[in-house]
Amino acid sequence: MYNLVSFAGIFILMAFAWLLSTDRKVVNWRVIIWGTALQLLLALFIFMVPAGSKVFLFINDAVVRVLDSASAGVRFLFGRLALPPGTKNEMGEESLGFILAFQALPTIIFFASLMGILYYVGLMPRLIKIFSRMFTRLMRISGAESLSVSSNIFVGVEANMTVLPYLGKMTRSEFCTILAAGMSTTASNVLALYVFILQKDFPTIAGHLVSASVLSAIAAVVMSKLIMPETERPETLGLNIMPYYRKESSVMEAIITNAHEGLKMVAGIVALLLAFLGLVALVDFLIGGAGAGLNSLTGIQIDWTLKGISGYLCYPFALIIGVPPSDAFEIAKIIGERAVLTEVKSYQDLSLLLSTGGLKEPRSAVLAAYALNGFAHFASLAIFVGGTAALAPKRSGDISSVGLRALAAATLACLMTAAVAGTFFTGGSILFGQ
Repeated sequence: MYNLVSFAGIFILMAFAWLLSTDRKVVNWRVIIWGTALQLLLALFIFMVPAGSKVFLFINDAVVRVLDSASAGVRFLFGRLALPPGTKNEMGEESLGFILAFQALPTIIFFASLMGILYYVGLMPRLIKIFSRMFTRLMRISGAESLSVSSNIFVGVEANMTVLPYLGKMTRSEFCTILAAGMSTTASNVLALYVFILQKDFPTIAGHLVSASVLSAIAAVVMSKLIMPETERPETLGLNIMPYYRKESSVMEAIITNAHEGLKMVAGIVALLLAFLGLVALVDFLIGGAGAGLNSLTGIQIDWTLKGISGYLCYPFALIIGVPPSDAFEIAKIIGERAVLTEVKSYQDLSLLLSTGGLKEPRSAVLAAYALNGFAHFASLAIFVGGTAALAPKRSGDISSVGLRALAAATLACLMTAAVAGTFFTGGSILFGQ
């Protein structure tokens, strides 16, 4: 029954996006039909076809093994502080528990360097071109959009560098699409962080996050074109274009340059968490007192925290994507929390729910993992809008004006991805084992 709910949820979410449209009379049916079909076919291959399951598990194991390699440098630098919970080092010293700063965040630097190597040897550009050509041909969107969306499957805000020569002439609809794709997908270097947080309680999480990033890229195109349909003619419509990027002079330079970029990303994540967690705690304190008084007067117990309020707002969407009612409010809270506190805190709370038995159905954790996959939050909105505007300063007004709509499209795209996964969920599948 819940699989059918998830399937219906795909179309309900698209209808909601259409209600937010800047022009409801303009609907690109080719994008909607092919975008939805691609997601369903990809999910069917991964979750239901034996060959697809093998590919999924291979990717999951590969990411986990690479993550194990990444921890070598972390253990050398931080010693006992870097030991995952329940493990010991060569000297017999036990872990001090999970410490985000010493165990998970440093892996971002390793993965950033690894991606630099893959770019240098030409593997990443080839993969990006394959996805880009598929999106351009099937969904008939502009080559610049396709290239940026495809890049976002593998990297973060720097994906728009691949279309730098075309940014100045993009339409507002194109800007909405590339911003939505950036905020609805997960950069490969940050993906390692989420795997580290969830792997103990969700062994196949790495494969799910990789598939979610691909699905969300396609969903972002669908949702953005519903919310801000194309009313102009893009310069690269239907054209296959080559990615623009600066290649380092040597593999060593690629490692060093990207390690430094990874360090900047770690610093940015730390700064955001420190600022937003503190501010949210302050807001919770201010509204909590007033809320407690209202609870006493009315006799109705309401959670007057930002997480609780966001949970009430997101509760219908949790049900729409197919989360069982018994877990819907808990999942709604962490989905809503992501908009304010970033996906890092939400994945941590999902891990806590799994480890403490806070969820009654395995299905709930799987759908939450897909729904949270991406940078769809206000802090990320500032980063992506600011980063893209810096590349095309003459278009900063247009880029800023579509930002909130792109965030809405990204949020709905992540929910759509969860609904697609929920459509094919089977409790007995090894892909969904926990």
